[in-house]
Amino acid sequence: MALLEYFEFQTRTKTIFGAGTLSEVGKEAARLGGRKVFIVAGSTARRLGMLKRIEESLKTEGIKVVGTLEGIPPNSDIEIVEKGYQSAKSSGADLLLTIGGGSPIDTAKGMNILLTEGGNLLEDHQGTYLLERPLKPLIAIPTTAGTGSEATFAAVIRDNQQKLKLSFISPYLAPDVAILDPELTLSMPPKLAASTGMDALCHAIESIHSLQNEPIADGLALHAIKLISQNLKEATKNSKNTEARSNMLIASNIAGLAFSNALVGAVHAMAHACGGLCEVPHGIANAILLPYGMEYNLDYCPDRYALAAKAWGLETKGLSDKSAAKAVIEAIKSLTKELGLPQKLSEVGVKEENIGKLAEDAISDGSIYNNPREATEEEIAEVLRKAL
Repeated sequence: MALLEYFEFQTRTKTIFGAGTLSEVGKEAARLGGRKVFIVAGSTARRLGMLKRIEESLKTEGIKVVGTLEGIPPNSDIEIVEKGYQSAKSSGADLLLTIGGGSPIDTAKGMNILLTEGGNLLEDHQGTYLLERPLKPLIAIPTTAGTGSEATFAAVIRDNQQKLKLSFISPYLAPDVAILDPELTLSMPPKLAASTGMDALCHAIESIHSLQNEPIADGLALHAIKLISQNLKEATKNSKNTEARSNMLIASNIAGLAFSNALVGAVHAMAHACGGLCEVPHGIANAILLPYGMEYNLDYCPDRYALAAKAWGLETKGLSDKSAAKAVIEAIKSLTKELGLPQKLSEVGVKEENIGKLAEDAISDGSIYNNPREATEEEIAEVLRKAL
């Protein structure tokens, strides 16, 4: 192992884990000084009684809910963020609380930028490390186990006009509190559990192969890989298995911490492009593209993928790094098949005529810059064709 000269690892989120911990939200909001809370929620939070429980917990602490933005779609966009911002601003909210999958959480992050800094989200704030001060308090409560957005420094929001997914990255975007209540994930349907779990796996593996990989992120990512390999099938097959769903929730969170610090690579760049142009759900895009991206990078980081093979629990004794890497790639392919996920981009609406634009968008995505293999637009187009 080469001598490490320098790296940074950051986290700013207080994480609370446990069955029933949704009831802690009022105490945490009070600790953060919130008196007027605006809630950003996914499409099922009210129907499943989650919002009622949140409102009761806040009321116990004398905290008022001054507004809600509900029914956030899977690919939130700039217009939804702007709508939420205007509502939260007019309500006088001093704390944002978000519950749902990655899209509601990222929507709240975008709203928080505007609530604190004002301006135009796209023109003034899109990019990396542009924020210079903390934002308003934010509490995030995930109901899926994949994006890890409750722990990350990133928000990914679609621009419908450009048909692009745009990234906003800053440590100040990370929520102040993340509440990981596995009971909230038990209602997640099997297909969603599978695709979000593959998103978490992609976060872990891409943080391992990223040019910015470092020991603390490695430890988190490798443990996430272990948890996912041991629990994703059961969590998908048996929605009432609280242990499996709990382990997936933890895996998603720590994979999010890992990639927030080590960053990702070509797989996410291609997935963002597919989500922006063809509206492919992010977890599905990652599930399809991950093995193809790993095969593309194989000669440039076989030792990193060999670490993933060991974390997966594969027998690697006597194997070269490259052989171990190939074994874990095959294990990932087998897993997506067992989960019943799409195997090709053509199954989710991507066409040959889209490849050129997808490659162009991917090569300009910020995720591409930390890929272990320096990519060209032509090479990315070929990877996409293999996955088609």
